[in-house]
Amino acid sequence: MADLASVQPRRRVEAYILNVELALEKLGAAKQNLDARALKLVELAKRYVDDARYYLEKGDVFTALADIAYAEGLIDALRWLGLVEFEWQPTSKLLERPKVLVAGTFDILHPGHIELLRQAWLRGRVYVVVARDKTVRRFKNRDPIVPEEQRLEVVSAIRYVHKAVLGSEKDVLEPVRAIRPDIILLGPDQWADESWLQERLEQGGITPRIERLREKKQCSLCSTTRIACKAVDIVEASGLCKEG
Repeated sequence: MADLASVQPRRRVEAYILNVELALEKLGAAKQNLDARALKLVELAKRYVDDARYYLEKGDVFTALADIAYAEGLIDALRWLGLVEFEWQPTSKLLERPKVLVAGTFDILHPGHIELLRQAWLRGRVYVVVARDKTVRRFKNRDPIVPEEQRLEVVSAIRYVHKAVLGSEKDVLEPVRAIRPDIILLGPDQWADESWLQERLEQGGITPRIERLREKKQCSLCSTTRIACKAVDIVEASGLCKEG
């Protein structure tokens, strides 16, 4: 376990923020049972969390701590009033969250991508490997719609992601060996076979737990291909790309 006295203030505040975020995540299903006043407190807590994240990224640890303390107090009051049920995570446990690796193209982001990253975040600290353009061509027999650097920038900005990196053009498992994750989370439709992946990683001395999401996010456009095809239809119908 981490010795909290020796942990840098920034890391401790990061853990406090994460604790509140996890609590708010658990409150999602219970929100329908809350009255307007309680919902207002939940929304205020979310705003304080956003402020805490903002100030922490700016390096203002003390203001971030004040903001997250307000957020924690608001939802803890709801808990003591018996309006919501959740348990705070030990800070030492949050400081030692496992590394969770997710990999993919992330060409046009859709709710399926967000759900995969959210599920990874619930399991630990999320590292994302974004496929290189050459890798996309090799595995999907087409060019990516969005170039790799832009895909990396967008994925890095998602709040569930701790760090995103570009993959290797030579060996798809190279960044996995560099990150050395505790867990690898696969999407429902990802090509990698769990047994094959486990065997290849064990050969390199890495033994993460490999999990696969079984339930696929259901929505009308939870597919890069469907989004692209609909975009083509809209562009052709509107004549946006015609010369002149």
